[in-house]
Amino acid sequence: MQIDARSEPGINADLGRAVSTHPTAAVFVQRAAIVALISFVFFLLMLIGFSIRQHFGYFLLASAFLVVYLFTMFGWWVQKRSVLTIYENGLSYKKFRNSWSDIAAAEESADAKGSITIKLTDNKRRSVSIPPTLDRYDRVVQQVRANVRIDNS
Repeated sequence: MQIDARSEPGINADLGRAVSTHPTAAVFVQRAAIVALISFVFFLLMLIGFSIRQHFGYFLLASAFLVVYLFTMFGWWVQKRSVLTIYENGLSYKKFRNSWSDIAAAEESADAKGSITIKLTDNKRRSVSIPPTLDRYDRVVQQVRANVRIDNS
């Protein structure tokens, strides 16, 4: 019997019991909410300006703010599904679901700000990058380092 991880995120037949779950950190969700709110307010203001002044420039600005709003909402919706779950015997993130023994390589890379991104590759050469935008990312790094041999780049 196969268990659907979306309906029962705490149980996974192959990977064991869920140890921790890491969605996108609140600070990044708040940033997206602020951008969405401001772009929607400016969209409404430009529509009001267009209806009062009948100037085509206001309509173009309203359209641009609407596009920013829609892209922000789409990105927010996609990020809500990006949850890293660490299990007793492995992890899952997006479509990447493997046990610790199936992970062939792990690389850490730091950006200019010092944020560490971990790239995991399994035995079938599928890979996933775990971004530093996850909640409690220090625990994620600690768990991955404890279970997988890491190559520093």
